[in-house]
Amino acid sequence: MFKIAVVLAGFSQLAIAATSLFIPGLLGWRKETALLRPLTRCVFWTYAGYILGIHLWFAALAIGWPSQLVNGTPLAAMVTGFITVYWLARVVIQFGWFHRALSEDRTLFKIAEVGYVTGFAFVTTVFAIATIFNLRTVVR
Repeated sequence: MFKIAVVLAGFSQLAIAATSLFIPGLLGWRKETALLRPLTRCVFWTYAGYILGIHLWFAALAIGWPSQLVNGTPLAAMVTGFITVYWLARVVIQFGWFHRALSEDRTLFKIAEVGYVTGFAFVTTVFAIATIFNLRTVVR
């Protein structure tokens, strides 16, 4: 039964990755990054690509191999623990770092933020529970 939650978390991560493809256009990244030095601009786009790749990989793991993510092995505990920390950091960054000035007058941004934060929190919760399960099994 819990494998279904892991698969749903995978689809949530896939939705986050897919919708994030619209973020550069909505936030005008090309115009903004044009103001940066070439090396800084390249690093920025490289990091954006890495983040997209991580989201897609996490989604593939959760959708393709949910049983292996909750099988109580040390590797499952490490992988689900990493995914938990990754998404928990994203939730903390969302509330502690991001400025909401841009979204104050844009309804689409407010709706998107609610959707993203809900997705981040859901994925974090599912993988935190998976990690606890895996660690309890490993410790026994």
